[in-house]
Amino acid sequence: MSGASDADAGFTGWRDAAERALYGPDGFFVREAPGAHFRTSVHASPQYAAAVAELLLRVDAELGGPPELALVDVGAGRGELLTGVLAALPPGVADRVRPVAVERAARPAELDARVEWRSGLPEGRLTGLVFANEWLDNVPCEVVEADGEGRWRLVEVRADGVERLGPPVAGADARWLARWWPGPSEPGHRAEAGGPRDAAWRAAVGVLERGLAVAVDYGHLRADRPPFGTLTGYREGRPVLPVPDGSCDLTAHVALDACAGPRAALLPQRTALTRLGVRGDRPPLASATTDPAGYVRALVRAGEAAELLDPAGLGGHLWLVEPVGTGDVLR
Repeated sequence: MSGASDADAGFTGWRDAAERALYGPDGFFVREAPGAHFRTSVHASPQYAAAVAELLLRVDAELGGPPELALVDVGAGRGELLTGVLAALPPGVADRVRPVAVERAARPAELDARVEWRSGLPEGRLTGLVFANEWLDNVPCEVVEADGEGRWRLVEVRADGVERLGPPVAGADARWLARWWPGPSEPGHRAEAGGPRDAAWRAAVGVLERGLAVAVDYGHLRADRPPFGTLTGYREGRPVLPVPDGSCDLTAHVALDACAGPRAALLPQRTALTRLGVRGDRPPLASATTDPAGYVRALVRAGEAAELLDPAGLGGHLWLVEPVGTGDVLR
């Protein structure tokens, strides 16, 4: 008995392991600023915050200019996106905005005093915009692997990253996989059972009485799921082996079509940002002579926009856009 107990010691499913590693008392995201380890659209260019500000202005117009306009940033990092959006808004709108950061880490000391900092979603029903940039990929879920007979089995892992196959997948995870990640599966194929992401997104959308909810992430669709899953780690800007010891980010791409509600739309970031006014056009070469400083600024801006729109990079993100009691403001 003691031998079996020793062999089992420390093994859990990836969902529990990642929850502790990322969000435990000394978890990676509790301790580390995301921008120090990976580059998101928020960090790539202030044009991203300006585009979100434009989206918020469209939501505000669609809502008829409510007295309080919520802007909820889920997975707010250190508040960089909210800071940029507030700076980009015209004063008449900024004065009505209730900026809310949802993040498990402690509030940054230098953050704008207007920002409400919360470890969980706000209570009540709000009017405005819920925006989640690269949040759902860090919502932990189980990893499963097909065994020699093609049956999904739970992947169990220790804090040092050693894995083993656990019991057959059952219950809610089995039902989710049957609907959203169907076989037949070859031995060794992997998947992430995304039910917890679906539930997290429904909760985020649920804070709205009227407005728009947007999730932006690396994602995939039912017709083209990755055969070996996408779980990986990041540390200091580089991919590393996913080890759930708190030393690295743990991320997996999101089955965004499973998260989507009946009125939701999915579109590439390149399309969404273009509709919000982001352009990667280079400035006319002639302006290098007539206005050298302006030409350099425009060139930098074009380079930043190109990075945001690159379909092989950040522009390949998917936007899950879900209206609540409003029309489509991303036409």
